[in-house]
Amino acid sequence: MALYSEKVMDHFQHPRNVGVIDNADGVGEVGNPKCGDIMKIYLKIENDIIVDVKFETFGCGSAIASSSMATEMIKGQPISQALTLTNKAVAEALDGLPAHKLHCSVLAEEAIKKALKDYYDKNGIAYDPAIFPACEDCEHCDHGA
Repeated sequence: MALYSEKVMDHFQHPRNVGVIDNADGVGEVGNPKCGDIMKIYLKIENDIIVDVKFETFGCGSAIASSSMATEMIKGQPISQALTLTNKAVAEALDGLPAHKLHCSVLAEEAIKKALKDYYDKNGIAYDPAIFPACEDCEHCDHGA
């Protein structure tokens, strides 16, 4: 059995939505100090719809594939739907990730949520802080170690 699914390989070799959005409405950057992956998501939002999304990822194939798939999953969707995207949904859409690479899908979820929080903050939109956990509380980081 191959370590990576065909979908992971496809999104790694042919990532969708790579790049930067100038004057993005929301930007979220996250990283994993253990493995060195860094993910940055840019959002363009009109009438509460994510009309464009781009990413820049420095990391392994699973991180690039997770970024690519996550952007595909939220593009054209309402903000409310993007907020419900989970790392599990990203991993499932990729037909699975090896257990030691699941943190890559977590990064994708967190980068999107961070970009949406940035959008809310820039526009003075009230939100429930519980939707956006502090990085210190995230499950994949080992802060200070």
